Amino acid sequence: MKIRERGITIGKLPTGEKNCITDVAGVMVGHVTLDSPLDASGNECACTGVTAILPHNGNLFREKVTGASYVLNGFGKTTGLVQVNELGVLESPILLTNTFAVQAVAQGTLQYMLDANPEIGESTGTINVVVGECNDSYLNSIRLFPVKPEHAVEAIQKATGEQAAEGAVGVGKGMVCFGYKGGIGSSSRKVDEYTIGCLVLSNFGKKEEFQWQRYFSEGEALSETADGSIIIVLATDAPLSDRQLKRVAKRCGIGLGRTGSHFSHGSGDIVIAFSTAHRIPHFTEELLETRSQLREDHPIMNQLFTGAAEACEEAILNSLSQAVTTKGRLGRVVNHLNLIKE
Repeated sequence: MKIRERGITIGKLPTGEKNCITDVAGVMVGHVTLDSPLDASGNECACTGVTAILPHNGNLFREKVTGASYVLNGFGKTTGLVQVNELGVLESPILLTNTFAVQAVAQGTLQYMLDANPEIGESTGTINVVVGECNDSYLNSIRLFPVKPEHAVEAIQKATGEQAAEGAVGVGKGMVCFGYKGGIGSSSRKVDEYTIGCLVLSNFGKKEEFQWQRYFSEGEALSETADGSIIIVLATDAPLSDRQLKRVAKRCGIGLGRTGSHFSHGSGDIVIAFSTAHRIPHFTEELLETRSQLREDHPIMNQLFTGAAEACEEAILNSLSQAVTTKGRLGRVVNHLNLIKE
């Protein structure tokens, strides 16, 4: 259940119809959840998964979108963000998984894109695959590599524009947030004629840092978790340049901070953002290209900043509200937070 269904409202801007990143037209999300023993004793188990975010349902290599990223704290192992920031475009799905599965998921995503685009590496250049990660080793037997390349392909193929599942699903299966069960959360905001949507993978913080504790019933929280991380995926249909998109992405840090995070030393806090307003063709003989973008000094930019902060904060709270108590490796259990109305 999302936090709004429990009587808590974040911010002042209206949400989209689904209050989800898929409120941005064309955006799709797919999950593969792995939850099974990996040995006879049951001490080792897969408690992890893969989540795919697709900016549109076309060929992302041939029709790229404007992209950017912003690093709040760089203790992370992502792939592809250097080129995204250099060229200002995103040309693959965004895949999220656990820290030790980045290579396998990148391989699976690459194979999927090569199958769809036989020209890659032959008659045209290579492709930049984007993968983000968080460390789920408290619940997941991360050293046994349960995530395989085919799970990335499956997550992409399962992606739909329906309301995305949240909580302990997909890559969120084994994540911990503020000592409780975290994972996938999403939210959206309407800004005039535009929509801004956010999906998070929450895996950070200690119980005493949580700023919304008053809305939750007391429960046993973990005390031995590491700093953790969060990956924030921000989508919008507003016509922004990659530089403007990065400016909006920075404001996700405000929403993250409002929940209680201070971007810990060992936390990978990274925003990956894209705009669907323009499709940028890979193949063209044109010398010039023309795109419209919002004026920097128009009031709507401040509204987009507000929307990014509000949607990120609510997405994090939704990841906690939607998660369920989960048992993982070595019999470890992470409890869900019981949300109550103040």
